[in-house]
Amino acid sequence: MDKKGVAAVLEEMATLLELQGANPFKSRAFQNASRAVDALTQDLGSLVESGEITSIKGIGKSIAEIIGELLRTGTSKEYEALRKSVPDGVLEMLAIPGLGPKKVKALFEKLNIKTLGQLEKAARADRLSALEGFGRKTQENILQGLESLKRSADKSLYPVALEAAEEILSAIQGMKEVRRCEIAGSLRRKKEIIGDIDIVASAEDRHRRRIMEVFVSHPRVASVVAHGETKSSVLLSGGISCDLRIVTDAEFPFALNYFTGSKEHNVEMRARAKRYGWSLNEYGFSKLGDEGKRGKTKRVVRCRDERDIYRALELAYVPPELRENLGEIEAAEQNRLPALLEESDIRGTFHCHTTASDGLNTLQEMADAAKELGWSYLGIGDHSKAARYAGGLTEQEARAQVEEIDLLNSRMRGFRVFKGTECDILPDGELDWPEKILSLFEYVVISVHSSFKMAEAQMTRRIIRALTKKHVTMLGHPTGRLLLSREPYPVDMVQVIDAASDYGKMIEINAHPMRLDIDWRLLKYASEKRVLIAINPDAHNVHGLRDVSYGVGIARKGWLKKGDVLNTRTAAEVTKIMNRIRG
Repeated sequence: MDKKGVAAVLEEMATLLELQGANPFKSRAFQNASRAVDALTQDLGSLVESGEITSIKGIGKSIAEIIGELLRTGTSKEYEALRKSVPDGVLEMLAIPGLGPKKVKALFEKLNIKTLGQLEKAARADRLSALEGFGRKTQENILQGLESLKRSADKSLYPVALEAAEEILSAIQGMKEVRRCEIAGSLRRKKEIIGDIDIVASAEDRHRRRIMEVFVSHPRVASVVAHGETKSSVLLSGGISCDLRIVTDAEFPFALNYFTGSKEHNVEMRARAKRYGWSLNEYGFSKLGDEGKRGKTKRVVRCRDERDIYRALELAYVPPELRENLGEIEAAEQNRLPALLEESDIRGTFHCHTTASDGLNTLQEMADAAKELGWSYLGIGDHSKAARYAGGLTEQEARAQVEEIDLLNSRMRGFRVFKGTECDILPDGELDWPEKILSLFEYVVISVHSSFKMAEAQMTRRIIRALTKKHVTMLGHPTGRLLLSREPYPVDMVQVIDAASDYGKMIEINAHPMRLDIDWRLLKYASEKRVLIAINPDAHNVHGLRDVSYGVGIARKGWLKKGDVLNTRTAAEVTKIMNRIRG
């Protein structure tokens, strides 16, 4: 088990203890230990082996022994005992927004509800509203949450699916019998939510059986749905479906293109092929009327790769991220496709948290991690005072952090830390910090963290009012969504983008994989309105800085170019932009 897995188990143990009604200090100890492990910059195995693990704040001897056991065996006796004490269905209830361990414990103990099905039945029978601490509104929210769970039951976050897909891909690519192999589908198109994983490989017919055996026997595979020589389908341990298709190497470009999609993009490609008197499918081009006769017709166009497919149709190559039938075919025909942002264009990022608020790493550790990524700057954005739940800074603490950043900058060469804050937008559109505090910062991210239930018009006015404020630089996570967990609050983002354009403010792509907010479908419009976009990871530890790469994928889906993104500027250019916005 790796560090990430250990942190997840410790967090689950904290939850299980809370469900059991254990001493809250014990539950909190496991939660703190999970956070400590997650924040480690040293190798966890080495710390355990040397015994230095107990020198880490939040990790005592007993928890250190559990960590060692997890690393050695992948589980622990104490963890297994806790898991057996709570039915699986009880843990599943925690996935419902607003239903924390205390409420789940009450449902289990007072109504003997052990499964999601029993919970839904009780809610529809109005058995929850009379329970202490619930009420009719909570019951309605539970029913809404259950419906949301059903809709997202077969969906995964992009990085979760990517991690699984890359493990499978690595195993297949490593086989000498495989000529070419790539991830396809919505994962290749970098959609924020993934339905399943598609992998396409090429090999000679005589090798297909062996390749498929490796695929269906991969350690990630929980069950085999279908097992053939050209296509196999499996269910992975995380619950996501994965398909492997094996074609000839001549067919590979066509199969990769077809199974990358989107369906709508493919329809347009086939319609265009018909203008040339051709049929286009996953096997190749053929004359109209010969489609479907795999291996029996002479191909009218042979293609070595996907670029040849687009070239044959007199189109510029369309990057996978743009294949959503949102004007990319017309742009490719007229050679108007943008030169999309590349990850190598990124020079730094903003909106990152430290131990000063709810981050897990210190200012120095965050700066060092950013330098290791090859960046030349990092923007800190700890919470303002209203976010007490997230360790929001007091005015005194804010001043102290500004001084700490100035001191750090005086000691570093070739790297700059920007002084920033994530300031709450209050319900009336006013800001949490007064002007005298806002003026201390080089940039100000404003975000909504409360009162999500406003009507759309009211929420829109709230955000636009905040954007008019003098010291505001950029809007953070514009719709407040948590993918597969919390719906966005109602807001007219076109009006918000218009206001950002009018007042010269920026909008962030919040690159945290649970947010990926702003929706990529709005980015082309933001670019047309000349709204500069900042790609921010909302990082709460050093590892979260790498989430910027997910934001780059979203920027590419939104047709953004290098010039559309703040993070591609030098530190000096960023300073000029920040100063201009702040007046």
